[in-house]
Amino acid sequence: MVRIILIVVLGLSTLGAGVWGYMEHQDKNAVLIQAENSYQRAFHELTYNVELLHDKIGATLAMNSRQQLSPQLAEIWKVTSEANSDVGQLPLTLMPFNKTEEFLSQIGDFAYRTAVRDLEKKPLSEEEVQKLEQLHEHSREIKNELRKVQNVVLRDNLRWMDVQLALATNDEVGDNTIVNGFKTVEKTVDGFETAELGTGSGTSGPAKQYEYLSGDEIDEREARKIASGWLENIEPSRLTMTESGKGANVPTLTASFQKGEKNGYLDLTKKGGHPLTMMISRPVKEAAISLHEASERAKAFVERMEVDSIELVESSQYDRTGVFRFVYTQDDVRFYPDALVVKVALDNGEVLGLSAREYFNFHNERDIKPPVLTEDEARSKVNPQLKVQEQRLAVIENDIKEEVLCYEFLTTMENTTYRIFINATNGEEEKVETLKKSEVKFDPEV
Repeated sequence: MVRIILIVVLGLSTLGAGVWGYMEHQDKNAVLIQAENSYQRAFHELTYNVELLHDKIGATLAMNSRQQLSPQLAEIWKVTSEANSDVGQLPLTLMPFNKTEEFLSQIGDFAYRTAVRDLEKKPLSEEEVQKLEQLHEHSREIKNELRKVQNVVLRDNLRWMDVQLALATNDEVGDNTIVNGFKTVEKTVDGFETAELGTGSGTSGPAKQYEYLSGDEIDEREARKIASGWLENIEPSRLTMTESGKGANVPTLTASFQKGEKNGYLDLTKKGGHPLTMMISRPVKEAAISLHEASERAKAFVERMEVDSIELVESSQYDRTGVFRFVYTQDDVRFYPDALVVKVALDNGEVLGLSAREYFNFHNERDIKPPVLTEDEARSKVNPQLKVQEQRLAVIENDIKEEVLCYEFLTTMENTTYRIFINATNGEEEKVETLKKSEVKFDPEV
């Protein structure tokens, strides 16, 4: 009798394991299919946008009406932004593709600078027309290379998931048509003369990404110890370590873990072991602490990072989590490019997320020139319907990635709060931000 019961129990266990395994396999396939569809969409949109960019530059060269020229240049800027966004959605972070991204950004910068100026008073110069002609030719070459890759992808039903696997495993021996095609695109762009693209026009930001990182190189053993200190209650031995591949913006070591219903990862820079990104996923229970208490937890977490003069500038609540934005301050001037964001669970105050890439990419000591405009002159540029609550000096990045000194005005109108940035040199309204309130939770009507 006991033997029969054991056989039945074992049979049911085997059947249950089989069903569970099948369901896990189905879920995994669903995720892979979704990722593949996302990659395919981004790739075909990139190819379309580069072809559209080529056509719009050509149309600009054919125009004789200044009234139509500015909108057309604005369209070129928009298309380059979309193309760069498409690149960002492809699994190319482990291979060098920065030259192509830089080329697209420079086209956008050139188009934006020209579109916003008064072309009646200052029309396109002969040099600028020549630049447009060169950009038209270069975009044609990139378009043709991408079309070749697209043709092979469609003909042979190639998968982007294979690209991701090849890059992750550093499989350079294998014949991967997509990888080889993008390397050809990158090599083509690398052959362009940078002077032709107007790179000397003053695009801002560090000339080399993450050039201000401090500290010595760390190895995997040190990375495990550091990561365990940031990831609460996760022993070093439970961490899976992965090193970034060639061509990454900054060499990193990633520590990931799975512990019951809780999983996550932490990216550390190899130079100095600085935490760049942290994400922890787990069920968050009903809120037990206030947003203010959570902000204190976030401040304590940031203080452990040993970063310079960080100030909390924005707090938001999203259901059961608080999100807190910090920026670097120097001589009472806020530097918004040097920003980091911390996410805190409101059930127990655990830090669930960190984004510090912007801070470690941009942070350095700047030599700030005094403002040309007075505070009152800048205030006069603010919409009179807004009520100014606070004001200070701040440095932001404008639309063409230049760092500009501004007067920052915290204002209100009705029940909404706005942050207005007025250029401290020329009085232009550089940026308007709507500050977020706590997220409203809507219950669907039954």
